[in-house]
Amino acid sequence: MELDVSRGTDIAIVGATGKTGRAVAAALEGVAVVRRLSRSARDYPVDLETGAGLVEAFTGCRGVYFIAPNVHPDEPALLSRALEAAASAGVDHVVYHSVAWPYSPRMPHHMDKARCEDELRAFGSKRGMHWTILQPCAYAQNFEAVLTGSPSLVVPYSLDTKFSFVSLDDVAEVAARILVEGAERHHGATYELGGPEMLSVRDLVRLVEAMTGRAVSMESIGVDEWMSVHGTGLSPDAQQRLSAMFEYYNDRDFLASSVVTTALLGREPTPVRALVL
Repeated sequence: MELDVSRGTDIAIVGATGKTGRAVAAALEGVAVVRRLSRSARDYPVDLETGAGLVEAFTGCRGVYFIAPNVHPDEPALLSRALEAAASAGVDHVVYHSVAWPYSPRMPHHMDKARCEDELRAFGSKRGMHWTILQPCAYAQNFEAVLTGSPSLVVPYSLDTKFSFVSLDDVAEVAARILVEGAERHHGATYELGGPEMLSVRDLVRLVEAMTGRAVSMESIGVDEWMSVHGTGLSPDAQQRLSAMFEYYNDRDFLASSVVTTALLGREPTPVRALVL
């Protein structure tokens, strides 16, 4: 990849301390100067709730990759502040990290992402800013513990729900390519990013067992039971949003095509088996 520096040089990642932000920063290493933005960042501290620090952090950047905090109660407001700051700073291209199937009324945090997509399209049209949207399916790395050695797995939804698990590193590589190749090439695009297989949790566990010889126990429990163990540190709103997602997964698959992923990578997406250790 070769960076087009005609509209600035640096690329800012909002939400750089999370796993997605870290992966995108790693994919850009050696290609672009990356500004890692977060509330706790040493060089570029920002506050998405107030917008403090955003204009300063964006000034001199050619592109911004925006990742909101997980299941935030008002993601559209966070994106709106970031877009205003990006426009004030002269940023040319904003890439928004959305999700596959954003318009899913039963999942409130997906619906917020649908609203964000609409806001980004409208803002770009009014203010002359280039924009791109990425819609990744569920990460294979959500099951990293089992892929790398854990003997057990408990999930709050059906073991037979199928997902098009996509590698986080593939998503990060796509993001880096879009940010580097230039706004004009990817302006106005909404890219759904799925992995190359449709696998249930049961399929994934059986794959791990077959490849490694390890025995892995798996169990599906109720959402309330799972939340009582794993969700105690979450706000009531975050608990409600995650619970809605798990209940959604309990009675339908969550799938996305790998066609666009393949085209953007220039290769086949990484299969889950390649992540098993």
